[in-house]
Amino acid sequence: MAHKSRIIYMGTPEFAVAPLKALLDAGYDIPAVVTVPDKPKGRGLQIAQSDVKKFVLSFNEQSEKKIDILQPVKLRDEEFLNALKSYNADLFIVVAFRMLPECVWKMPKEGTFNLHASLLPKFRGAAPINWAIIQQEKESGVTTFFIDEKIDTGRIIFQQRCPIGERETVETLYDRLMEMGASLVVKTVQAVDNGEVTTVPQNEEGLTELNSAAPKLNKENCRISWKKRADQVDALVRGLSPYPAAITTLVNGKGERLDMKIFMTSPSDMKGKESGKVMIKGGGIYVMCSDKCLEITSLQPSGSKRMGAKDFINGHKNLVEDEELRFE
Repeated sequence: MAHKSRIIYMGTPEFAVAPLKALLDAGYDIPAVVTVPDKPKGRGLQIAQSDVKKFVLSFNEQSEKKIDILQPVKLRDEEFLNALKSYNADLFIVVAFRMLPECVWKMPKEGTFNLHASLLPKFRGAAPINWAIIQQEKESGVTTFFIDEKIDTGRIIFQQRCPIGERETVETLYDRLMEMGASLVVKTVQAVDNGEVTTVPQNEEGLTELNSAAPKLNKENCRISWKKRADQVDALVRGLSPYPAAITTLVNGKGERLDMKIFMTSPSDMKGKESGKVMIKGGGIYVMCSDKCLEITSLQPSGSKRMGAKDFINGHKNLVEDEELRFE
């Protein structure tokens, strides 16, 4: 099937691979992708490639038609802009990349659209899937919209919704939205090709401080505050599991400290009085929040592997056999 749109695709993580693959499977002409430069990663500082670059390299090995890979450090660089222009693309598509300067997103005649993993205008920003769970939303979804001057504010093309499960983690919701997003990107390009695109402005009615922004995750907003309600702590844990994971510090009466990641908690009937107080009982780890206790069922001590509560207790008896054990 012949398609009108010649596309430049821009993306970085795994989430951006599925739409790219769907477009190629649908027969679209994608002469080049734009992704981040390779960079050192991990303790060994091995040079790491983005998921999009790794996918394209694999595609190029198996296909007669090759896709160029552009990795600009600066998006306003003249050499990069000239390279973009040389492809004479009709349409740019952005999925989990970077904020584009106007000289880039205005370049193609059909415009530049973005796939965002939320029901815009909710959760504008870098981590929409995580924050939807953290803020205990009942549904999520994906949105395609034309890029404009501000971040995630452009006119909406299509949206698709999905429920968020009661015990959903970011891992499971991420996978569902990734596949949903891939289909929506293809649907959007087809609408552009057929001249059937109609857009609507983002409706900010009902937008609140809690559901408006999805800021980048960092050590500060990933740290658990045990002074919050149990449902809030549990939602934070699920919204960060398995990556980057909620963090906390275990402290005993001797002042010994152990940083750890928490991957899963569950509601508990265990009673406690002080927020952060830890109780070890029957091979389980229970911690008091502001209103009730949570049981910690999956964790990872610093310098170790992920494990269940019983394995942690057995391996850290000198630390946990302490009546003054608490989380900070």
